[in-house]
Amino acid sequence: MEASIRNRVRDAIDIDPARRTFRIARSSYVDADIYRAEMETIFSSCWLYVGHASELAAPGDFKTRSIAGRSVIFVRDGEGAIRCFLNICPHRGAQVCREREGSTNAFHCIYHGWSFGTDGDVLHVAEEDTYADGFATAADRNLVAVPRFEEYRGFWFLNFDADAVSLRDYLGDACVYIDRVVDQAELGMETVGAPQEYSMRANWKLLAENSTDILHVETLHPTYLDLIRTNSEGQIKRGKMEGNSIDLGNGHSVVEREATYGRPIAKWISLWGEDAKVEIDGIYQRLTDRYGEEIAKKMATYSRNLLIFPNLVINDIMSLTIRTFQPTAVDYMEISVWSLAPVEERGTVALERRLTNFLEFLGPAGFATPDDVEALESCHRAFAANREAPWNDLSKGFHDPAGDTIGETKDEVPQRAFWRGWQQCLENAERLP
Repeated sequence: MEASIRNRVRDAIDIDPARRTFRIARSSYVDADIYRAEMETIFSSCWLYVGHASELAAPGDFKTRSIAGRSVIFVRDGEGAIRCFLNICPHRGAQVCREREGSTNAFHCIYHGWSFGTDGDVLHVAEEDTYADGFATAADRNLVAVPRFEEYRGFWFLNFDADAVSLRDYLGDACVYIDRVVDQAELGMETVGAPQEYSMRANWKLLAENSTDILHVETLHPTYLDLIRTNSEGQIKRGKMEGNSIDLGNGHSVVEREATYGRPIAKWISLWGEDAKVEIDGIYQRLTDRYGEEIAKKMATYSRNLLIFPNLVINDIMSLTIRTFQPTAVDYMEISVWSLAPVEERGTVALERRLTNFLEFLGPAGFATPDDVEALESCHRAFAANREAPWNDLSKGFHDPAGDTIGETKDEVPQRAFWRGWQQCLENAERLP
């Protein structure tokens, strides 16, 4: 008889303090029962990213998204408030909105003609006179709002657990690094253009691990490193770099390290020319005047890969991107990536530089993403041998098991933070068999 899911979750992490090893059972990536438990617990009780406020510029603007298998409507209502509804008609369950995005005064269900305002209130019930008095005005005829919907610094999240802790408490120490990103802008941040979308035939946890894995960059992306080494006049360094990998609690983590390539805010490289140097020096001075030298240096000359458990990544590197990955099967996920930029960069050369950096490295056809897809799909294929070769090793930098919260940039502190958060979330689930 197979072990219960609870036992499999407990046994998924093998820690040997004496040997300073931290291992993950490879079966945890391919076990369909564990995947179903993740969807019923992690993706039904954690805060999940929906979108950025700038995507809904005007009243009536909307996006439809799939979050943890549920279709939702992300919309700015007629009064300007941002809302999120389950995309399901309270009548017979058809999707109320079938467009991916647009602007509207009302949503109309194609099945039987019911209509709803952008605030979710029912506007029209077909053949209302055939129902009991008051039927059409009852609250349960309205669109169903997601149980929890909260915002931090323009980033909107939902939670399917009405009793979950607040978003601010959930983010915890990660807020410091979100602030460090958002405060780079004078007029606020905004998404630029449509998201880039692709898929991967691999378990979602592999991408969560990879998103804060700095060790793989030199081995997996040498072509890009050669390019930026040329553009940065040889400044890029191999081996140890200044910075840290940090466990932020709740499964979140960040790797923040010295950038040896150009950053639109605010690290100049000669490839951009002297005019750009004057502009970037001005940005750096503004940050210093407002936040002080220490914080300004971190904002401008350091990069950060921030993972918000379970599936949001903010990459503030040579460009600034938001990435989410939605698992749809134990071996498949769909990824969306948005470019984020300061509002004041609209129509400027600075924005062109930023978007070029985005496309070159993190775009689906860039130097990095195809490499990552192939590597992670290769891992997932290899995990078919998990009985004969049962363990992945995440022991790099595991020097103090009792205080494993900070390490060097290439240590596997973030991956261990993710797995601790994963295990804690599953073990705390009441319905886990």
